[in-house]
Amino acid sequence: MQSSDTGEMGQVYLATGKEVAMRRWQEDRCDFGTEHSRDYETVGYLISGQLELDMDGEHAKIMPGDSWMIPEGAVHRYRVVEPIVAIEATCPPGRFAGRDNPVS
Repeated sequence: MQSSDTGEMGQVYLATGKEVAMRRWQEDRCDFGTEHSRDYETVGYLISGQLELDMDGEHAKIMPGDSWMIPEGAVHRYRVVEPIVAIEATCPPGRFAGRDNPVS
């Protein structure tokens, strides 16, 4: 049995198809990172912990059982308030290095 690949930011790739990819995040507390955008759409589901999301000037608190959607090109950043386990799906698959776009 082969183990799942791990990305540069610690995400574990669970499944990748032609049109969608799924990954698992497990993160400790951290402050907001740099605002960034992606050239793919992301939907997420928080299994445990607490997360805050800033996106295009709006702020959301995300609790276990909550889900979110980041449109392609949306400027956003996360803050982990309590250690999290989350699942995200991206469309198209955002698995390849160099696909993130920091906002200056």
